[in-house]
Amino acid sequence: MGSHTPSFRQSIAQLRDRRFLAVLLFGFSQGFPWVLHGTVLTLWLQESGFSRSTIGFISAIATVYAINWVWAPFVDRLRLPLLQSRFGQRRSWIMLCQCLIALCLGLISFTSPSDNLLAVSLLALTIAILSATQDISIDAYRINLFAREEMDAKMPYAAAMNTVGFYAGWTFVGGAAALALGGETIGFSWPMVYRSMIGVYLVLILLAPLTPMPVSEGIVAVTVATERIRRPSEWFTLYVAGPFREFFQRCGLQLAVSILLLLVVFRLGEAMLGRMSLVFYVEIGFTRDQIGFYQQFFGGLMTVLYSILGAIINTHYGVIRGLFVAGVAMAVANLLFAVIAVVGPDVNLLMFTLLIDNFFQAFAAVAFISFISYFTSRTYTGTQYALMSSISNFGRTTLAAGSGFIIDFLNGNWVFFFVLTTLMVIPGLVLLLWVGKLMENYTVNEETQSSS
Repeated sequence: MGSHTPSFRQSIAQLRDRRFLAVLLFGFSQGFPWVLHGTVLTLWLQESGFSRSTIGFISAIATVYAINWVWAPFVDRLRLPLLQSRFGQRRSWIMLCQCLIALCLGLISFTSPSDNLLAVSLLALTIAILSATQDISIDAYRINLFAREEMDAKMPYAAAMNTVGFYAGWTFVGGAAALALGGETIGFSWPMVYRSMIGVYLVLILLAPLTPMPVSEGIVAVTVATERIRRPSEWFTLYVAGPFREFFQRCGLQLAVSILLLLVVFRLGEAMLGRMSLVFYVEIGFTRDQIGFYQQFFGGLMTVLYSILGAIINTHYGVIRGLFVAGVAMAVANLLFAVIAVVGPDVNLLMFTLLIDNFFQAFAAVAFISFISYFTSRTYTGTQYALMSSISNFGRTTLAAGSGFIIDFLNGNWVFFFVLTTLMVIPGLVLLLWVGKLMENYTVNEETQSSS
């Protein structure tokens, strides 16, 4: 978002940085839990005979991603005995969450939604909470991995690598593998699928210590070790109220509020579509094997490839322009799903739709991560990033949880549903133009402050 525009060759050269491998790995760690409490759970519930509304409301457990800012100050500052001294503040929390998620996978594999929906829901909720907690440290790790002066050049590619890893974990590796195991060909039961996924976490836990220490990791550790907070009110003022106050003071009230509103509404239409996409594919006539290959593997693979291209374009032309183009294109892509609802389970049409949809989803994801990172303080990295990503997730999880109720209210009229998701993009585009105008003054102020 600076004034210098790098050439395409300079932009691509950024990918030689080995730190991006760590970003890729932890991006996978962020995406994979969505297979566990999202993809697999949705199909398990549908196979067990639950309604679209029930599936949609149970998916509201992902709301925890929208409120993880509440406990982000603890993750930012609380040192874990034994782990912190050896692996650092960020990686110790990541590894702890991964171990506990693996434990939950073992437990959920001995339950059944038909016999005990409450137990399955609570375990899925626990996985989501642990995943949301892990996200706090992973997002802070990614930002702290690069010095402030590297942000403009490195962050779009860090965002791309994070997106590549996320979708690899959620779709074309994790999701496709899970659906292949539970599909018609292999035929594992869903509990067996959960047990198989434990092996993925064993690999992630072993690889985490091999990643580099963030450049500002030591600052966090020293701060925790030297501060002495006598009263809970002092802790709240410093670590909870402090990050919010700093964000509003730095951005100004008008820009800060506009940013937070944009985070809520910009990807709401996409989230509504995504929440019900698996249910839609089954009802329209696609098999589980087809869903696993085309929607998870092929679609996810396209997202991965497009993420790199999105980073190059966003670095060259700017994040605001990239977000606007992506928003318009995502609206158009939603209309293609309406065409599928009319035509039926046409594989060629599905592939074309996924090519378009995943390109601009990746484009928007890369720009969005860069956008949030740009406004994150180095002093309150984990808390402020968690705040902004949580607000974004509120639209993608809590509000989108009502998508099942909407399609039931429409008596299964998928065409009208997808038209509605298209119209939901308009408020976000209007807000984006307003934020872009306000950011002109913010950029000048930031540069003035940095030079003073």
